[in-house]
Amino acid sequence: MKKNLPFEFVYQVGALLVAILVVHSIFAAYIRPEAEAILEIREERLAAGEVFTEERSLYVVLKDYEQESCFILMLWAFSIMGYKFRNALREGDMLQTEFVNVGDGMSILPEDTREYTRPLQSLTDGTQDQLLPRAMMAALHRFSSTRNVQDVAEAVRSICESESDRLDSELSLVRYIAWAIPSIGFIGTVRGIGDALGQAYRAVEGDIAGVTASLGVAFNSTFVALVISIVIMFLVHQLQLIQERVVLDTQTYCDEKLIRHMQVR
Repeated sequence: MKKNLPFEFVYQVGALLVAILVVHSIFAAYIRPEAEAILEIREERLAAGEVFTEERSLYVVLKDYEQESCFILMLWAFSIMGYKFRNALREGDMLQTEFVNVGDGMSILPEDTREYTRPLQSLTDGTQDQLLPRAMMAALHRFSSTRNVQDVAEAVRSICESESDRLDSELSLVRYIAWAIPSIGFIGTVRGIGDALGQAYRAVEGDIAGVTASLGVAFNSTFVALVISIVIMFLVHQLQLIQERVVLDTQTYCDEKLIRHMQVR
């Protein structure tokens, strides 16, 4: 598994850089110019003394830097979860492969383990690092050395539990992102309220435009951050559910396809 760590780290860093480039380009080229145009039209109508009901614009809601940061983190989290979702699907596809062809009524003896490990040893390094081949290889080695079926079952269970713990720990970065996004939204809230308080003297004089704009920053940043956080947490739970199912299915596969055929004379 150590061989995959550098690639995954490079992938995460590259995904973050791509997310920054894509989101900032969209905001700079499209969202902020549209929002500025809408705000200029509103200011002109207010200066002309026109009475109107302004419709809430999505461009104005998204235009601030806090919202841009939230979208960058959202795309980063999506890319990380997509990578792990693909790995989970690959692990699930392994369960459709017959690595050990043992028919009903056949038995696996300790002296037969070398024959059954050869198909597993012939796999590529990347495939051997997946959960199912590792669990089956450990089961066969344990059976060969201890000649005890209960020890084999414990070995498979231990590998599956350690894999489950590893997958859960690797989601810590995504959970951190899901926590950081609302925090960025609250930073926008504090900034907006601070700007509004700094322009309170204008509101006393009758000019409330600056105060309302600053309060808009405060509420829009929190709104966008909370919505994005809800979506990310939902996807995190779905990914975790898929990973847990793969681990449980792998343990069941080993029990049904391998361990139940093991016998000691």
